[in-house]
Amino acid sequence: MKIVIASDHGGLRLKKELVEQLTKAGHQVDDIGTHTDASCDYPDFAHAVAKKVLAKESERGILVCGTGVGMSIAANRHAGVRAVVCSDTYTAKLSRSHNDANVLCIGERVVGSGLGWEIVSAWIAEPASTDERHTKRRTKIEVA
Repeated sequence: MKIVIASDHGGLRLKKELVEQLTKAGHQVDDIGTHTDASCDYPDFAHAVAKKVLAKESERGILVCGTGVGMSIAANRHAGVRAVVCSDTYTAKLSRSHNDANVLCIGERVVGSGLGWEIVSAWIAEPASTDERHTKRRTKIEVA
């Protein structure tokens, strides 16, 4: 799977670990920054990932910051992006199955590297449900 990933300075360490693990798992990873621990603005990276996902340059996106919340808010400003903050594997699976989330946001300060990888793995592996009730609800999300 082709995945675009980014972080701000608060998520840099976990992002680096996830890039390594995703690559080892055979995914094509586009790491668009940040690449240093210098303070930076999370919305810049959230918008960049959202645009790549919407342009179909990547199948899915992953954003990492301190909590995942700011990244999620910024990414969800883009129509067609369904960004979700996950801190457990159950929510990660259901965000894909029920909501077809296309951007995963996680917080380095909330989850450690072990749980972070478990969340990412669960999210990547879970397909979107084709059940009519879920597809109908996802259609309603897009109506503004």
